[in-house]
Amino acid sequence: MDMIKLTIDNKVVEVKKDATIFQAAKKLNIDIPILCYMHLEHLDIENKPGGCRICVVEVEGRRNLAPSCSTKVTEGMVVRTNSMRVINARRTVMEFILSDHPKECLTCSKSGHCDLQDMAVKLGVREIPNEATSEMSTYRLDTSPSIVRNLDKCIMCRRCETMCNEVQTVGALSAINRGFEAAVATAFEMNLEASTCTYCGQCVAVCPTAALTEVDHTPQVIRAIADPKKTVIVQTAPAVRAALGEEFGMEAGTLVTGQMVTALRELGFNYVFDTDFAADLTIMEEGTELLGRLKAHLEGDKNVKLPILTSCCPGWVNFFETQFPDMKDIPSTARSPQQMFGPIAKTYFAEKMGVKREDMIVVSIMPCLAKKYEAQRDEFKVNGNPDVDFSISTRELAHLIKQANMDLNNLEEGEFDQPLGESTGASVIFGTTGGVIEAAARTAYEVHTGKKLEKVDLTQLRGMEGIRAGSVDFDGLEVKIGIAHGLGNARKLLEDIRDGKSHFHAIEIMACPGGCIGGGGQPLHHGNSEILQKRAAALYREDAGKPIRKSHENPAIKELYEKFLGEPCGELSHELLHTHYFDRKRRRDMED
Repeated sequence: MDMIKLTIDNKVVEVKKDATIFQAAKKLNIDIPILCYMHLEHLDIENKPGGCRICVVEVEGRRNLAPSCSTKVTEGMVVRTNSMRVINARRTVMEFILSDHPKECLTCSKSGHCDLQDMAVKLGVREIPNEATSEMSTYRLDTSPSIVRNLDKCIMCRRCETMCNEVQTVGALSAINRGFEAAVATAFEMNLEASTCTYCGQCVAVCPTAALTEVDHTPQVIRAIADPKKTVIVQTAPAVRAALGEEFGMEAGTLVTGQMVTALRELGFNYVFDTDFAADLTIMEEGTELLGRLKAHLEGDKNVKLPILTSCCPGWVNFFETQFPDMKDIPSTARSPQQMFGPIAKTYFAEKMGVKREDMIVVSIMPCLAKKYEAQRDEFKVNGNPDVDFSISTRELAHLIKQANMDLNNLEEGEFDQPLGESTGASVIFGTTGGVIEAAARTAYEVHTGKKLEKVDLTQLRGMEGIRAGSVDFDGLEVKIGIAHGLGNARKLLEDIRDGKSHFHAIEIMACPGGCIGGGGQPLHHGNSEILQKRAAALYREDAGKPIRKSHENPAIKELYEKFLGEPCGELSHELLHTHYFDRKRRRDMED
């Protein structure tokens, strides 16, 4: 490997020849400010347009200042990151950016978590020259079911464009206009709802300002809790417990399950349940469907649809409905855990409690912004009443807890209510890439073979590679499994299926890099992929510590089938727990 030496701020450093000045400085622990630059190292995701010019440095022998994020090092290069020329240039750039940026920091949803705000403080910018006479560009607000676009706050860092086009391959966002009117928007500046957007929220996750934010449903939740006529219950997704603590200063990967339960109970929810219960239920339905298709395939049924694709992720569902509608018959018909929980709560549990469906409000805490859209889909309503009334993100929950003047660090650990709070280790790992298919394999193995799975940790299905393959030996039947996270990787697997090149029996797909742990509603990781790894490790720790680690052994799930549902993939299960998919590309074309 070719290495070269250079000097930065009078310190000599040796780096790879294809490294940038920014990377070299990082090796010396020299902090160069960045805005547009973003690098998720372990996921091979990088955005370095060099457009913002906040990261400029002075290079000996070069007339102009160099953007450190995109300038390659050379042998003997001498760099200064802290000269007066550099400091003045950064301040001037920041003043230019702020001159065309709304000054509503007190009411902005990103206040306190805004990269632009932090950078202005760091650079000591306290006033904007000629602010009183300067013109500001204005755009109309665009609110979709999940995401709010406020282009007045766009600083053209183009992080969202990289995530949408290069990582997710959705193609909903691109640069429009030039100069003063430049922004990142949808084609023809249409509403996000009319675009190819999947609501995965990865654009929101990387936006340094409030140009992209989630639709805030906390006011509706507060009003529902305050209504004495309503019974308000809440479900919490597995990835939330591994990330919520970060909003309260805890180390990434700190599990706060018990404190979270206590906080939710203190907020006034009548019952606090676990989406993990519904994840175990998902495995019963999806696993049964997998075994049914495999059996038909082995018996020579040429019409059976393989590979079966998981259907837990609504961003992924939106993706194939829009981009691959010709393949909508391949994914499992099982609903996501969120949408399985809703009808069970409003039928089985409501009947137990003697509560009318319309008087029960179901709130979900999710790491995902697509869940907001999913909850509003018409097929998940009964006479206009949704199975899940409101879905709020991990960040929204943190804001609610802070509004209630609670410190998560100092709360006692509570326990989920029963029966919809009982769960297994298999359900916990739903929150990370590979977790759903591992959970399914644990149960499917024992159902198919009638034997006990001794090695519960199927480590061959774990990892952070964008696309990976593994297999599980079902007592002589090798089940080949594909796994992808990030929609760009999903596209590659789908194209293989379409071209007849796929050799997998089952494929798990998650829309977000890392799976739900990297969801668009999670605490912002600011490009640090180590945070995602720590969140994943936390979920595997909780799985390992559970007394029951297979979904079909959950006693509450057994009771649900015995007393209410009957059997997996039975008539009532199909009515309540399964769905169908649409050709959204055709629907959008017709609307246009």
